[in-house]
Amino acid sequence: QVQLVESGGGLVQAGGSLRLSCTASGSIFSINVMDWYRQAPGKQRELVAHITSGGTTAYADSVKGRFTISRDNAKNTVYLQMNSLKPEDTAVYYCNFRSFSYSVDYWGQGTQVTVSS
Repeated sequence: QVQLVESGGGLVQAGGSLRLSCTASGSIFSINVMDWYRQAPGKQRELVAHITSGGTTAYADSVKGRFTISRDNAKNTVYLQMNSLKPEDTAVYYCNFRSFSYSVDYWGQGTQVTVSS
């Protein structure tokens, strides 16, 4: 069983930066995809950033040029560097580790990011 532990959320002023981390314990041999999602109050959960085992990345249009996803395979960790934060980035951020086929699919507990104007 894989457990995901997130850290790095908090309160920041608009224009500031935060770096989120998500570390997996247990065997992640079958994990091919590591994603960051977010969910704001009253809104659906949305995919923010995506990285595959091959290093392919993708981003939501709303965060392109401001957020960067990266991974450290040796540490079983994925990061989300968030720069030029805006109040509309306020949400609970979740990491998701899964296989391409979704045969394994793990979620973190979520970390709150609040951006004040």
